[in-house]
Amino acid sequence: MSISTALKAYRISAWVTGVGLLLLTFYAMPAKYLFDDPRPVALIGMIHGFLYMIYIVCTLILAERTRWKPLFALVILAAGTIPVASFVAERKVTQKVHAEHLGAATA
Repeated sequence: MSISTALKAYRISAWVTGVGLLLLTFYAMPAKYLFDDPRPVALIGMIHGFLYMIYIVCTLILAERTRWKPLFALVILAAGTIPVASFVAERKVTQKVHAEHLGAATA
């Protein structure tokens, strides 16, 4: 898999994981604790967990291809667990990969 393909997969997984986490945090959790309806947490939580596993795989593939330092990879992995952080991390990672590996012409 090329770096550009790995980056594309990472970017998609970061956005999908981020949206899932926002739904879990701002829709499902309030439904459970304010309205005593645990069903959205059960469904959205399961989906987010599955999507986060995909995010982990995509992040690790990109980290291996671009030879990230382990601490940087861990920080990017953790971004999938903090609401909104995956969107910020995606922008930083995209800029870093373009600057260091893909060149400004493909940005």
